[in-house]
Amino acid sequence: MKKPLALAISAAALAFTSAALADDPKEGGVVNTIIQPEPPGLVLGMVQNAPTRTVSGNIYEGLLRYSTDLEPMPQLAESWEVSDDGRTYTFHLREGVTWHDGEAFTAEDVVFSADVFHRELNPSARAVLQHVESIEATDDHTVVFTLTQPFGPFLLSFEAGTFTMVPEHLYAGTDFRNNEHNDHPIGTGPFKFDNWERGTVIELVKNEEYYEEGLPYLDGVNWHVIPDGASRAVAFENETIDVLPSGTVENFDIPRLAEMDNVCMTEEGHEYFSPFAMLWMNNREGPTADKRFRQAVMYAMDREFAKDVLWNGLGNVPLSAFGSNARFQNDDLEPYDHNPERARELLDEMGYDGEEITILPLPYGETWTRWAEAVQQNLREVGINVETQATDVGGWNQRLGDWDYDLAFTYLYQYGDPALGISRTYLSDNIAKGSPWNNVEGYENERVDELFNEAATAFPDEEREKLYREVQEILHEDVPVGWLMELGFPTLYRCDVQNLVTSGVGVNDGFKDAWLDR
Repeated sequence: MKKPLALAISAAALAFTSAALADDPKEGGVVNTIIQPEPPGLVLGMVQNAPTRTVSGNIYEGLLRYSTDLEPMPQLAESWEVSDDGRTYTFHLREGVTWHDGEAFTAEDVVFSADVFHRELNPSARAVLQHVESIEATDDHTVVFTLTQPFGPFLLSFEAGTFTMVPEHLYAGTDFRNNEHNDHPIGTGPFKFDNWERGTVIELVKNEEYYEEGLPYLDGVNWHVIPDGASRAVAFENETIDVLPSGTVENFDIPRLAEMDNVCMTEEGHEYFSPFAMLWMNNREGPTADKRFRQAVMYAMDREFAKDVLWNGLGNVPLSAFGSNARFQNDDLEPYDHNPERARELLDEMGYDGEEITILPLPYGETWTRWAEAVQQNLREVGINVETQATDVGGWNQRLGDWDYDLAFTYLYQYGDPALGISRTYLSDNIAKGSPWNNVEGYENERVDELFNEAATAFPDEEREKLYREVQEILHEDVPVGWLMELGFPTLYRCDVQNLVTSGVGVNDGFKDAWLDR
């Protein structure tokens, strides 16, 4: 008889605790893991896909890391100070840090990365940088960020995937997206890029010149590309694979794999991201431009079914735009429960004539494909003429960046504070073709812009909360996107892979501390 998933998680947590009490770390060995799907590129900041973050968070670094309680920890910055007025942040960089090509990492790299590279390429960083008046390197190892006004979540902004440090000497004055070094990423992290055999494996090797004494312990990490979900599960079962990062096997396989001998599981490592699944809805044209249609979609979807059947009960059905892990959630809103009758009423009210719309599934595995099929069935049941159009990851990125869709699955990170991970989806000045990570739906509401912008810098928190409650009421009515699920993403691994999850981003930067007890 199979153990319930909750018992499997408890057993895994006990094993995880025992592992933490094991012998002193051992050096050597290569961990074999999986990346699913294969990332479109490895240059963080330029590419924001979750698979890119997972691999490249071990190549690149930010100024800070974050604990599972979202407390900032030193990384490339060894210390920092905040002025009494909350406007000046001074970061003191570690000395003796080098890029993987041997060049010195300096404060000028920080200024270039933040003020040039990310302002051009990175929508999540841009949302933070709009509060920054100036960035100055006062010497080789000191950087001063001066804000236009206090911005409460500023210290939560410096994780590697959001404020990646990139080498100025390789990118300054170039066409960033066509830079020759994009095929061989150069970071400061504990592992160096070695080889990418497309469709097969991405190989990282130990950075022998890493500045943190004794780290990393591992000789390397191999990220295998195995397109078929069943084959990924088999590879873990036969011990070809040591670590299954979240989302690399189908959810229906997790309970069985968690019961195996020498298998541990943890749900830690996603506190910083708070992954939030959404249904992009094109607000520009067609039936989806009418908020009554978007409301009908919300009422038509059976999100509890998706959670219980497709996601093994992991995660939560969100109330609205703010997930339960985000600060300032307005829990007085009326939930969009599964109500097909109400959906039909709204469609009749708007005069929907059966015009065909399309859904783009997220090409991240069978669970997402099944989810798209379930939503398609829900929508057809209320009279919406809908078809799915499957794409690969590159095609999905392209179509969303070009706004060539009606409905499309995605998930974004909420980053613990609405000013960091939520507002970017709804602010009208974050509408820009070419990215699947900004205001892709094309939602424009002047009052929403005012509220988000004012709340980001309001003081104290009670004032922020008032503003965020009002903005949630408006979004709840307008339904710019469909709010699907606060995702629960466990990581499975061999119990002899020690100390794997040591921060709020999990394996994205965890391999620097990991070691093999073999």
